[in-house]
This record gives sequence, structure tokens and C-alpha cells, in this order.
Amino acid sequence: MEIWYLGHSCFRLRTKNGVIVTDPYDPQVGFKMPRVSADIATISHDHFDHNRPDLVEGSPKVLRWPGEYEIKEIFITGLPSYHDKQQGKERGENVIFLFETEKIKICHLGDLGEKPTARVLETIHSADILFLPVGGTFTLSPQEAAALAKELEPKIVIPMHYQVPELVGNLKEKLAPLSEFEKAWGQKIEILSKLNITPDDLLLSEGTRVIALERR
Repeated sequence: MEIWYLGHSCFRLRTKNGVIVTDPYDPQVGFKMPRVSADIATISHDHFDHNRPDLVEGSPKVLRWPGEYEIKEIFITGLPSYHDKQQGKERGENVIFLFETEKIKICHLGDLGEKPTARVLETIHSADILFLPVGGTFTLSPQEAAALAKELEPKIVIPMHYQVPELVGNLKEKLAPLSEFEKAWGQKIEILSKLNITPDDLLLSEGTRVIALERR
């Protein structure tokens, strides 16, 4: 499996069964979505920086809601959660997506703004790779994100939704930089251009690696 970071909360997962793109964004964030084709596009919630599947080529199947799906032998579970700590009253609902393919489980938390329910935590605790929002304000704070990742104990954590210089408006002003999460985590973060991973790699991994991917 090959994982690219396309910026903000958007990733491209290229698997032997198909390609998944998560949370494609509007160029209003401050930079454009790269050209990318996919079989599946997931939308965690209906905000401009997460909901532009029309920018993904290949006529992907678009998933927006909780439920269980099987597409091209990729098993996907959408789990309900909230974008805030007020049960959605402030920013609405959020869908957590759990993907299973090539004997690897990947969890994309979307713009999670609360600690999930015990039932959801039990489901996502099996994830090998966790895409984790760490910028705060609109999501979990860097400290809350670090605590949740340590509770879930994935093999790999990949931070997303944090402040970078190219962002504009509220996203630039209110998101914390990656360094705040690194401080909360308590260990230096690895930087990679992309991630190639196999089930054997995960079996050999001890503890949790935190890997920040460079934007493509």
C-alpha cells in the first residue's frame, strides 16, 4: 500500500484493489488539490475544506454517511461522531472512516472534535494506521489528539489538519502548527515524502511511530 498526503485532511491510498481519496478540499484553503484519480472518495463532513469530491477524477464512488460498504474488495465502515463537544450543535456531525484492505486497517478521523463513544473507540482500536487531526480549534487540540492516539495504540499515526504557511483565513489563524502536537506527543516526528507499507512492516514495528508526510 502506498499513502500520499495531498494536504489538509486529504490522502491518497493506492492499494492493489483500488485507490481511495479522503476529504478532498476546495482551493479556498490556500492551495489547489493536485490532480488525482480514485475509485472511492470519502467525505467526513460537509465543509468546504473537506467536501470537493468533484475535484477527484475517475468518477469515484462517494461515501458521506455512516454505514458498512464493500467496494472493489475494500471494506469500509463509516462511524458517527461529532465535529465539536456539543453533540454537533456548534459545527455539526463528522464521519470517521475505517478502511480494511491488504490486511491493513486504516482509520481517518475526519474533523473529530470530541472523544468518540466507547462503541466507536472499540471499533477503531483495531486500526493499524491512524490519520489524526491535531490542529485544534475546529478539532481535537494537540494535547487531546496525542492522548487519543496513545489510548488507541495504532502502529502508525499520521497527523493532519494543522497549520501550514500556505493556508489562509481562519484555517491559518486558528490551527496549531505540527510542532504543538510533537510537543504534546513527547517524541520527535519522522518526516517522509510518502509511506509504502505492508502487513509484514506493521508486524515488525514496535510501539507507535508518528510520521508526518510531506504534501505532494
